[in-house]
Amino acid sequence: MTEAPQRASLPSRLTPTEAADLAARHGLRTLSERPQFGRYLSDLWNRRSFLWTLSSAQSRAQNEGNHLGQLWAVLNPALLIGSYFLIFGVLLNTRGGVANFVGFLAIGVIMFAFTSSVLTKGAKSVSSNTSLVRALHFPRAILPMSVMLTELLAATPAFLLLFALMFITGETPDWEWLLFPVAVLMQGMSLLGVAFIFARIVNASRDLGNLISVVVRLLRYVSGVFFPVAHYVSGQPQVVQDALIYQPFSLMLTTGRQALLTDAQHAVVPRDWLIMAAWSIILVTVGLVIFWRDEAKYGRG
Repeated sequence: MTEAPQRASLPSRLTPTEAADLAARHGLRTLSERPQFGRYLSDLWNRRSFLWTLSSAQSRAQNEGNHLGQLWAVLNPALLIGSYFLIFGVLLNTRGGVANFVGFLAIGVIMFAFTSSVLTKGAKSVSSNTSLVRALHFPRAILPMSVMLTELLAATPAFLLLFALMFITGETPDWEWLLFPVAVLMQGMSLLGVAFIFARIVNASRDLGNLISVVVRLLRYVSGVFFPVAHYVSGQPQVVQDALIYQPFSLMLTTGRQALLTDAQHAVVPRDWLIMAAWSIILVTVGLVIFWRDEAKYGRG
């Protein structure tokens, strides 16, 4: 009579401490655990290819359903510029002594459209992707970052349109034009920081998401999209002037205009660029820390 094969002995059950040590050796952690900030930054860097793939795919998808496709990335801002010029340049005459008002207005409209998209979509980047957050384990900061990068890629044709409009409106190429990508980079960093903060707020209370559009509309009129802020606040107390001129959403447009417009009124002012650089570093750093502190709560509830 043949003997039954002996079963391999099963490993003893791991204790909670041993299981935790095993998970730590393999870089695993519980979903409810917030990683150390340094580890969090490392995780973000390691998933940069995921960030790029997600952002580029979303950018291409924005106009795929239209017959003219990506051409709308240029047509939309061109139509907006024309409409706002008729309203603010012709009917309301808010030129404020600006020599090239078409160029001035075009820069304001296109750069603020980027601001509006990042803030409104970034605020809902976590709350509108709950299924993704619950299904996959990745740093949740990827979501606001993806919104910013997606909107930057989508806005690139409009930014190129600005250079064409500069030629059309009589501006001549200058070395200062090379500063425009720097202005956009500082804008993107600042907006990302604010999007981090908005995303955490909206994730905690979705009702507050309804206020974001109100905030964006208010910013549209206090940041000098349609008229020079300095010209219209000249009669106000100095503290009010400084608050409106040097707030980051106004400086985004100021640096963009100083880069592309060549008249004396828009000469490059190093102080403005240094303040905007400080805003961008402070906002993106503070925003990421605020977002990270709630990392373990995203997708729950």
